Order: sequence, then C-alpha cells, then structure tokens
Amino acid sequence: MTVETFRPEIEKALRAYEKFIVCINKTPDEFLVSVERLMKKAIDAYLNRAPDLRHGIALDNHITIILSQNDNDERPLCGIYFNLFSPYAEKMHLKKKNH
Repeated sequence: MTVETFRPEIEKALRAYEKFIVCINKTPDEFLVSVERLMKKAIDAYLNRAPDLRHGIALDNHITIILSQNDNDERPLCGIYFNLFSPYAEKMHLKKKNH
C-alpha cells in the first residue's frame, strides 16, 4: 500500500481544495505535498495499528486523513477531511487571555 493507492481520493481532495478552500498558508502545490506526507503517515499508522483497532489516522491543522478497515475489500476506505482552522482565532484567544 502506497500513496498512489489512494491517488483518486487525493485528486478529489485537491479539486475541492482549489475550488472551495480559502487558505492563506498553503498553495495547491503545498497542499498536495502535505496530503501526500500525511497519507504516508496514515498508511504507516494503519499498517502498524494494534489488532483491535480499525483505523490509521494522520492530521495537521488543516487536513485529517483516516484510513478505515474495509471488511469487504483489502483496500481500506479513505477519508480526507478539511479541518476548520483559523490562525486568527488562536491569536484572538491569546489576546483575550492576556487582558
């Protein structure tokens, strides 16, 4: 299992990112690099999970990738989610704490 195994899901997420996601931190190319890096981590987490666990998860502030055991197929199900994150919210929270 490699990142290429999940290329259809990555391509779909990239299209959604380019069309719908407003992000001041990552260009579409940087997003793709992040997704591929996180996919490698999710695959590693999935392949090395404990016997009683069904998922491999990797995330950063912007993206969560979940690979879930699929009882009907060897290939796990793949979900790529955009996290709702704002660097401004963190700054505003710190301002309120300091006042």
